[in-house]
Amino acid sequence: MDWNLLLVALMFASFLALLFTGYPVAWVLAGVGVWFALLGEALNAGGLPVDADLTTLSLVVDRIYGTMSNYGLVPLPLFIFMGHMLDHSGIAGELLRAMQSALGRISGGLAIAVTLLGVVLAASTGIIGASVALLGTLALPAMLEDGYQPELAVGTVAAAGCLGILIPPSIMLVLMSEPMQLSVGDLFLGAVFPGLLLAGLYLAYLVAVCTMRPQLAPAHAAPMERDAVAGVLRALLPPLALIGAVLGSIFFGIVSPSEAAGVGAVGATLLAAAKGRLGLATLRESSRATARTTSFIFAIFLGATCFSVVLRGLGGDEVIANAITALPFGPTGIVLCLLALVFALGFFLDWIEITLIVLPLVEPITTTLGIDKLWFTVLVAVCLQTSFLTPPVGFALFYLKGVAPEGIELPHLYRGVVPFVGLQLAGLAALLFWPEIVTWLPDVAY
Repeated sequence: MDWNLLLVALMFASFLALLFTGYPVAWVLAGVGVWFALLGEALNAGGLPVDADLTTLSLVVDRIYGTMSNYGLVPLPLFIFMGHMLDHSGIAGELLRAMQSALGRISGGLAIAVTLLGVVLAASTGIIGASVALLGTLALPAMLEDGYQPELAVGTVAAAGCLGILIPPSIMLVLMSEPMQLSVGDLFLGAVFPGLLLAGLYLAYLVAVCTMRPQLAPAHAAPMERDAVAGVLRALLPPLALIGAVLGSIFFGIVSPSEAAGVGAVGATLLAAAKGRLGLATLRESSRATARTTSFIFAIFLGATCFSVVLRGLGGDEVIANAITALPFGPTGIVLCLLALVFALGFFLDWIEITLIVLPLVEPITTTLGIDKLWFTVLVAVCLQTSFLTPPVGFALFYLKGVAPEGIELPHLYRGVVPFVGLQLAGLAALLFWPEIVTWLPDVAY
């Protein structure tokens, strides 16, 4: 009997079973790794050949030190701080009110405004919880008051708020850069057009639905203010300046992503000060929220490292690689299988766990098969958009339910996101057929 293969199967089975106990995923990952290292030690002591034991765990310390000293992860807390600070600046509310005045007189105008605001927030914050909660608080009551169908209203808010995880600067892309051995700047460049493609699909869907069935999204009753367009431009200028300073400096090679993240953090703080929203309470809350989010991510880093070290000690990565490469498909078929796996995992796992568990295992496979790693990583990022909207672990749904007005129930949310999940999959199909949407820059170093 191949004891290593048996332990690999038991590791995955134990992990999946413990997910449903309610324990934090970080501790489940670390605990499974430690217990199977102990089990390997016991089997070795009993004369059974197992390739992982307690000495395998000594590698975890080196891996964690390497992660904590990785300069490429420096942008992570800075972009998180930038997002939380902008959340307190009041810019989003000012911009939504200006867009509502400019677009509210057309059917679906407020939904279009919410989607456009989602794009701006995505390029400014990149934090899903903040974007969804903010849009839900500001826009959802106004949409329902105007007579919008609840499903259309909540679906629009949830989908628009999730754009921040894909459109740069995105903390998901920063996190994906290490396991896929790609630079953050390359990932940002590759994800720009896919993010805008999804936003364009949302807008096209809203325009089509509201044109054919205007009763689903009635026009706003109040007349358009005389200077509505000027108000939109005034409200857009500060976030666009910040976006230009952060992304422009990266794309034109002026500064590194880490330095650009510092520029973004300082710029968001200055914008909050300019709006009169900067004080000790704001700084304290933004700093605490940043520390909580960063600590959560690095706790999963620790757990995933422990799990993967023991798994690799048992030869689990080779088992998975051999199983996938043995599939009777070409590289494109294998990519489809991997994306289907990511889509299925998105029903039960958060994007952070999927990123830190799956990507390190499939990175060698992409190298072996000659699959463009930048293209594949962005495909996974787009696929992970669905994980925020698909039950039972659709975090955007829970964020929105927490701030939704009375009368909005989970069935409204589930029905409302179905068309947008379909649009996300349509965008994914477009990237599969036209990789140039991702690999458009010829001199990107893969």
